[in-house]
Order: sequence, then structure tokens, then C-alpha cells
Amino acid sequence: MRGSAGFLLCSLLLLLALHGTEVAAQSDQPDPKMPCANWMGGAPGHPGHNGLPGRDGKDGKDGQKGDKGEPGLQGAKGDAGEKGAPGAEGPRGFPGHMGMKGQKGESSYVYRSAFSVGLTERAPHPNVPIRFNKIFYNEQNHYDSSTGKFLCSISGTYFFAYHLTVYMTDVKVSLYKKDKAVIFTYDQFQENNVDQASGSVLLHLSSGDEVWLQVYGEGSNNGVYADNINDSTFMGFLLYPDMDDH
Repeated sequence: MRGSAGFLLCSLLLLLALHGTEVAAQSDQPDPKMPCANWMGGAPGHPGHNGLPGRDGKDGKDGQKGDKGEPGLQGAKGDAGEKGAPGAEGPRGFPGHMGMKGQKGESSYVYRSAFSVGLTERAPHPNVPIRFNKIFYNEQNHYDSSTGKFLCSISGTYFFAYHLTVYMTDVKVSLYKKDKAVIFTYDQFQENNVDQASGSVLLHLSSGDEVWLQVYGEGSNNGVYADNINDSTFMGFLLYPDMDDH
């Protein structure tokens, strides 16, 4: 009993001591509502360190759409792009309507000029045109059998050729253009034989030019021959006209 009573007494004394100390501490703090409270307070302390950054806030809501701005200046023209691959062929269209009939053009006949003639007499006279009177072709009548001359009616490029039978004596002939010999052909006759002499040439002729064959030299060189089984021929035709003149 004494032990229990002593323990209770000691505990009661300890509680009273603690209560007294708390009351004394409270009585030492001045009333903040009273004047001159904390008039003998300590010096201000140093600022504390910066705190850590706070977390990002939530995204805000989209604002209202703004007004349309003014168009900007036109930029410089860009470089041309690479050529693309050809596209697929489109569907075939319907046939169009027939057009109006065009005007009648010039006939190609005006650009035709040709002749082919043969000899009918033996030993033509020298130094004058040989008159080929056998007409094979002379539809345009540009060759005159009465003079033995071809008269150019269409300026352009012509081809002329002759094939002569040589008999009895030598032959010397020349093709003339406008009173000037262009080419010469000579064949020496062989006894008891029939020879051939020929020549050909391309010539440019103007309208009005004349072309013919002629024996030149002495009369002993006029052995051009023709009969019912041997011919001596002369021919010419227009290759192409001078289109600038037509």
C-alpha cells in the first residue's frame, strides 16, 4: 500500500509541475493585441532559397478564330518541274462533219514538159540544127519539128539525151543551148560496120531558152544514119520546175 500511494503521489506532483511550467510559458508571451507587443523582437532573418519550379499547368482552351489577314505579296516564279510521263491515250472521238469543198487548185499538167523524137532523113546538114521529124512523144508541143529545136516554156532543170546510129562516115555532133555548144560527141566509123554514138546532160533552163543537136565541122562528119530498122533519137524532159517562178 505504501508503495502504491507513493507512486500516485509522485505522479500527481509531476503533472502539477508540468502544468505550472506551461502556464508560466504562456504568461511570458505578450498579447499581440496589446500595444508595444514584441518591441524588443530580433533582427529579420535572411531570405530563403528559391523553391523548385512548379509543374506545367493544363492546356488552355482554343480561342475564337481571328479575322482573315491581307493577302501577301506574290512570290517569285518557281522553276519548271520535270516532264511527267505521258498519260494513257484517251478514247477516240467521233468523226467530225465534212468540211466545205476547197477551191480548185492548179493542174499539175502545167509543170509537164517532155519530148522524144527520131530521125527520118540520112546525113543531116552540118552546122544547122538536126531536124528529128519522127515524133514519139510531144504532147506539150515544146519541140518544133520544123526547126529541130526544143523551146523551154517552164523554167527548171531538164534532162536531155541522144542515141545516134553511125554509118558510112564519121560523126561529130554537139548539143547546143542558146547558140552555145554544151557537150560534144565523136565516133569514128569502121568499114562494114554500124556504130552508136550517144550523150546525155542535165541543164537548167529559163523560159525561152532553146536546145538542139547539130553536126559540127565539115560535111564529112555527118554520118548520122536512120532507116526502117535503125533509129537515131533525141529526147528531153523536165525533172522539176523552179517553184519560185510558178
